[in-house]
Amino acid sequence: MQHDKVLILDFGSQYTQLIARRVRELNIYSEIHPFNKIPTNIEEYKAVVLSGSPFSVRSEEALHPDLSNIRGKKPMLAVCYGAQYLAHFSGGEVAPSNTREYGRANLSFIKSNEPFLAHIHTGSQVWMSHSDTIKKLPDNAVLIASTHDVENAAYRINGEETYAIQFHPEVYHSTDGKQLLENFLVDIAGLKQDWTPDSFVEETVEAIKEKVGNDKVVLGLSGGVDSTVAAVLLNKAIGKNLYCIFVNNGLLRKNEFESVLKQYEGMGLNVKGVDASNRFLEALKGIEDPEKKRKAIGNSFIEVFDDEAHKLEEVKWLAQGTIYPDVIESVSATGGPSATIKSHHNVGGLPDFMKLKIVEPLRAIFKDEVRRVGSTLGIDPELLGRHPFPGPGLGIRILGDITAEKVRILQEVDAIFINGLKSWGLYDKVWQAGAMLLPVNSVGVMGDERTYEKCVALRAVESTDGMTADWVNLPYEFLQKTSNDIINKVKGVNRVVYDISSKPPATIEWE
Repeated sequence: MQHDKVLILDFGSQYTQLIARRVRELNIYSEIHPFNKIPTNIEEYKAVVLSGSPFSVRSEEALHPDLSNIRGKKPMLAVCYGAQYLAHFSGGEVAPSNTREYGRANLSFIKSNEPFLAHIHTGSQVWMSHSDTIKKLPDNAVLIASTHDVENAAYRINGEETYAIQFHPEVYHSTDGKQLLENFLVDIAGLKQDWTPDSFVEETVEAIKEKVGNDKVVLGLSGGVDSTVAAVLLNKAIGKNLYCIFVNNGLLRKNEFESVLKQYEGMGLNVKGVDASNRFLEALKGIEDPEKKRKAIGNSFIEVFDDEAHKLEEVKWLAQGTIYPDVIESVSATGGPSATIKSHHNVGGLPDFMKLKIVEPLRAIFKDEVRRVGSTLGIDPELLGRHPFPGPGLGIRILGDITAEKVRILQEVDAIFINGLKSWGLYDKVWQAGAMLLPVNSVGVMGDERTYEKCVALRAVESTDGMTADWVNLPYEFLQKTSNDIINKVKGVNRVVYDISSKPPATIEWE
């Protein structure tokens, strides 16, 4: 099936990936490409969106896209930086705002009979995030919306299907953002809404068959949603030619190695468990830097897979459950100008000594999309509802160097926290939760004795795809009981704190 496609040009905004998600929520396929690497097959895209940017159109470092094959030829929506770019370089004026325009605002004026703003009314909340503002519209522009503080909040260009807005419809704080994108993509650009989980499964299975053929594939299972969905997709495509390996890296949750292996019984997957915990802990000995820990864990995974692959005859592919946020945070939006936050152990290819090629069936989709695909595949809802767990496991939740004793402590703490969330009926209200072992000792009193032991931080966030996240306001009574249980039951811990920072500016994991 050929789907209508939306091209999103990335200027480095932290929200660019959210544009892709919002478009996909409309069952329309979207792709992100750097502003300076516009695809040569531009004719295959039915609409184009220009993202925001941390740059200013007034600076010498302003990012200049080549829009000669787009503007006036395809429906185009310019968001924030895109709107200012069109204004600044097409006869308008962009100047610094008297005050930084950041946060919630409300539309105070909407031009009547504008299809772009259909079903959107004055008072609708939008999200602003810019320090420049459009003082004068570009040539042939018509003002179509304002807020109390931003007169030129939205405009269109006469004679073109070109629309521009200074706010961010992709951010959930823009309450009618999805409606606005639907107005543009469906009603104005005429795109079909046929990119669904069912179509993704059908097309991905066919693509795997074509790519892999009769070759054998080895897949590293983690017990999480991503690798499980990847395994079921691959199994649907190549059946007995898929060999799954579940590695105990010594950094899993308490008793997870045994429980995960049992979980896969009856799913029709060929799974082998490999206990390599000593190998990983040895590779991590004395390493404190987070990036070096990630690299050590990633390298050890590769070595284990290489060893196991050599035990199988003629395996040619390594499958991974890599998803889009992994790629974004590691490679910075497919090579765009945004900043790399951290590396991921399952992103970025394999060393030369390993002869396996990579297949990543979920690389282009977000976590919520993975769950919808898993539901289409008939995977147990309880498994699909599992919280995300980082590939490096507890290795990035133990700040500083890693020892077997520190792993034991954190496993016990994590088990009390997660089991508590489940018993209190809070687990499904949280997107991700875990505990961090801090490189800090604090003074405490147990009985009549002075203690000087470890501090742990609990973290629980709500999110949709992990790109942004807010901390969860867990009940005080739950936190009180959890803290008491940890301190009383886990030897080596005498203090518990709760992390109330959001992403951004923090990340979900501490490392």
